Amino acid sequence: MLPARLVLDQKHKQSDEAGSRASWNTPRSDSRTVMSYGMRMALSFALTSFMTVLVLVCVVTVVWGGAFSDYTRANVVEIAQITAQKIAAVYEESGGWFTGDLASITESNLVSDDIGMQVVDAAGNVVYDDTWPAASLAAEIKREQEREAAEQAQAAAQNQASAQGDASAADASAANAQQVSANAGSSSEKPHSLVSTAPTDQEGAVSEPVVTGDGVKIGTVRLWVLGSDALLTKADTAFREKTFNAMGLASFIAIAIALLIGFFVSSMLTNPIRRITSTAKQIRDGDLSARTNMRGDDEIDQLGETFDEMATSLEKDLKHERRLASDVAHELRTPLMAMLATVEAMQDGVLPTDDEHLETVASETRRLSRLVQQMLDLSRMENRTAPMNLRPVDISNLVRNVVDAQHPLFHERDLHLRFADETAGKQVTIEVDSDMITQAVINIMSNAMRYTPEDGWVVVTVRADRRHVMISVSDTGIGIAKEDLSRIFGRFWRADASRAREAGGLGVGLAVTKQIVERHHGFISVESELGKGTTFTIHLPREHTGDSASTTMVD
Repeated sequence: MLPARLVLDQKHKQSDEAGSRASWNTPRSDSRTVMSYGMRMALSFALTSFMTVLVLVCVVTVVWGGAFSDYTRANVVEIAQITAQKIAAVYEESGGWFTGDLASITESNLVSDDIGMQVVDAAGNVVYDDTWPAASLAAEIKREQEREAAEQAQAAAQNQASAQGDASAADASAANAQQVSANAGSSSEKPHSLVSTAPTDQEGAVSEPVVTGDGVKIGTVRLWVLGSDALLTKADTAFREKTFNAMGLASFIAIAIALLIGFFVSSMLTNPIRRITSTAKQIRDGDLSARTNMRGDDEIDQLGETFDEMATSLEKDLKHERRLASDVAHELRTPLMAMLATVEAMQDGVLPTDDEHLETVASETRRLSRLVQQMLDLSRMENRTAPMNLRPVDISNLVRNVVDAQHPLFHERDLHLRFADETAGKQVTIEVDSDMITQAVINIMSNAMRYTPEDGWVVVTVRADRRHVMISVSDTGIGIAKEDLSRIFGRFWRADASRAREAGGLGVGLAVTKQIVERHHGFISVESELGKGTTFTIHLPREHTGDSASTTMVD
């Protein structure tokens, strides 16, 4: 069993050692390898601009592209309608379908070079197509010209024979002309080898009926754009390309401008932040006088001002803490040395061990206890660890009892103490912690007693309005300087350190009072004039919500 117990002990030892491990690092270097805030902001601006442009391009491509396609189709439809009217007019003038006439229409300014045309007669036969081979189309035109020449010759022969009255000659001439016309007509038959490559779908071409002046449909004309399924001519394609190129250029310029604006804005934001950071480093390194000296109305300037106020408060607190170390050492040393001297004198037989000298030791012990208790009270108030026992209390009666209890102390110092009730005899009851309020009033009264000369007056007044109950303590003492009014509630603050020591104060009474009143959701106001006196007023709300952290309701 012994080896097992030893192993178990070793395991526990290892576990204890592992659990007691800790680590700590000194402040890290100011250098950073990550991307700076300014660069991230500039890139954010550029990315936002890029996404905006991308959305714009997508919307334009979908919406504007469809609208542009409808626009180009409408243009081709309009050209097809005009072409159908022209073809109908040529048909009525020529009396039939002639390839040469149709070819002349395609070669005119009516139909551009990149638009193909196909003409179909009423029976569905293709009489003209731009996609036919050029040689076959030329031969077809030549045959039509020959046929037209033969018909003209026939007509001329008939006219001549009619003029001479020679019927037999006329018949011969007519026969010859008919033979020539027949030969020309037979040669006008289109070879079966002519194959059209025109688009057959409805989207790739536009069809319009060819109607004569009499309303008779004699055929159909179909137009399409050569090399394009979307009816985009070369001019339309060039326009679309230029539009997208312009959009691309505008996108590039927009992103570049957004990048520049991002750098500019980030510089405006980061410069004051760097200033605050630099000041914070100086304070961290021990220079408590460093300030940003930023002033302005925007949020960053307000941050700089608040940072300076925080630094000033921190500097004051550190100075107070350093002063506290000296004050506490002095305040505690005085009663300790008095007790030590008295005890040693009694031990050496220099002083008798009687009630008088024991009372001296007891008095210094009580003084030491009061100093320690004040420090503990302040710590508990600031940490909100002292519980609050709220119950309905008549403030007039509470303050009256405090004044009655303190009256002998004031009388011993040849001071006049008076209580004034200005509540018109009405009962003023609010929920408070009676012990805390009593301590707060005693602290202010003790402060007045300490700094009021002999034969002076201290008046404690209770009054009320619709929202607050006020407890005022007025004295005819030395007063407080104007520049010190904002600091009197600070920890361990004393306007005159030597006089405070003589009076037995450590400078925490008003700080404790402030914490008590704030825990009751009230506030304290001070009015003072040097050489004439000071008035402290505690304002307590009539409707008190209590301290949610540590509140105990007592019936």
